[in-house]
Amino acid sequence: MAVIFVKFFDVVPVRFNLWVMLFTSCWVVYMLRVNMSLNLIAMVPQTAHNSTSRSQCEKDDAVSNVTLSRVDGVDVHAAHVKQIPGGASFNWSGEQQALILGSYFWCYPLTSLVGGMAAERWGPRYVVLVTSLVSAVLTALSPVAANLDYIALVIIRFCLGCAGGFIYPALHVLVARWAPPAEKGKFVSAMMGGTLGTVLTWSLTGPLMEKFGWASAFYVPAAMTMVWCFFWWYLVADSPAEHPRITDAEKNYILDALGDKVKKSKGLPPFKSIVTSLPFLAMTILHYGNLWGLYFIMTVGPKFVSSVLGFELSAAGVISALPYLARLFFATIFGVIGDFILGRKLLSTTAIRKFFCVFSHVLPGILLVLLVYAGCSTALSVALITMSMGFNGAATLTNLQNHQDLAPNYAGTLYGIANCIGSTAGFFTPMITAYFTSTGNNFENWRPVFFLGASVYIVSALFFIFFGTGNIQPWNFAADSKDTKEDKTNGDLKEMNGSSIKIGDSKEVKETPLNVAK
Repeated sequence: MAVIFVKFFDVVPVRFNLWVMLFTSCWVVYMLRVNMSLNLIAMVPQTAHNSTSRSQCEKDDAVSNVTLSRVDGVDVHAAHVKQIPGGASFNWSGEQQALILGSYFWCYPLTSLVGGMAAERWGPRYVVLVTSLVSAVLTALSPVAANLDYIALVIIRFCLGCAGGFIYPALHVLVARWAPPAEKGKFVSAMMGGTLGTVLTWSLTGPLMEKFGWASAFYVPAAMTMVWCFFWWYLVADSPAEHPRITDAEKNYILDALGDKVKKSKGLPPFKSIVTSLPFLAMTILHYGNLWGLYFIMTVGPKFVSSVLGFELSAAGVISALPYLARLFFATIFGVIGDFILGRKLLSTTAIRKFFCVFSHVLPGILLVLLVYAGCSTALSVALITMSMGFNGAATLTNLQNHQDLAPNYAGTLYGIANCIGSTAGFFTPMITAYFTSTGNNFENWRPVFFLGASVYIVSALFFIFFGTGNIQPWNFAADSKDTKEDKTNGDLKEMNGSSIKIGDSKEVKETPLNVAK
């Protein structure tokens, strides 16, 4: 039965299989990343004597939620009475909990920095496979670590971040090698698979913990990841030329569409040109603003929904997941719109990147500001935070694709550098939130946190609008400029994957971007 099920994937186009695996790989890595945010609510009991654990909205009798009941911290603690062996609760302080949440990102930026280069040199297939398997094992060990000491759990989360940092840059290398320019938006939208991972994790973790104990919220994702790794190993290859089951027609279509813009790296990327590039700096700042808002809602969203708006544990997971579901939905729509506009040559790539910053960054920032003035109107608060993250789905047309425009040959490296810098937001947001909410969980304490997030969103977008571009950069060809000149002098035909492609002078090649509408 298993063989028949696997063989089914061989009858569909390889690009579709790859899109599915890209989508689910992001799903898996986020599932292992975000489960701790909700798990901590069950692992650490909230006592009636701790005034910071009580909901401000809970005290307002005039405001009631008839669809989802609100309970205080004592009820949340009592909700998970059925625990598997070893499912004890812990008396960890707010600072210790913030340390556990933030430890994932201590090493994540560094491994993200080298992840793209590792995938460009050794291939993204095995980089993703190995790091995913390691992440699954570490997640399964988390309950044991928690029962030893919170420091042991911090170490586990630290190692998880080390492994997880490799995955996204490696996936962008895979996109650069497989996605034809006309389908780039759809492939990049697959990176929103992490959104589904967040949605399902937060939607299912609450009921799972309440029935089987919080440890099950670690074991189930770990087991699912191990099963996924088998499909990744079978279905994915580093490039079309290396896939054992791809048809000649599909392989030639992809290779002809990509031309000679992307090839396996033989040396180090041109770091000097990269770090001194103003367009790359603008893209990095835009990416940082995006990750600040994303990590803010991902790491402290469940706490805001549970402690301030006052939803019970299982409801907190569902409500906290809604923004990510909206982000997934909008990302798919924006990806299709972007490919349509680019295919019809209605706007240049640069114009597309800058225009959609209004949706990916500016509107989410404005909605975050409005959120803190919604008060205890739970329906309005949930709607605002959901739309804020939903509009951020337009990031598939801005920061999540711009590095592919600038240098497709080094897409993994560029994303790795930007993600290294941007991922520090995941370390700072829990700390900043803990600082402002140390005296209580009310709207006055949370207001500066939301203001800061909105400011980062909007300022980063403005910087990119002024200094960003969607044009390919000359240093994309730095490693092979000598070979290109020799091809022009000798008038040779370059044989590439069985098809003869005429190589013009280096100036002509530089002016033919991979993803720029003429």
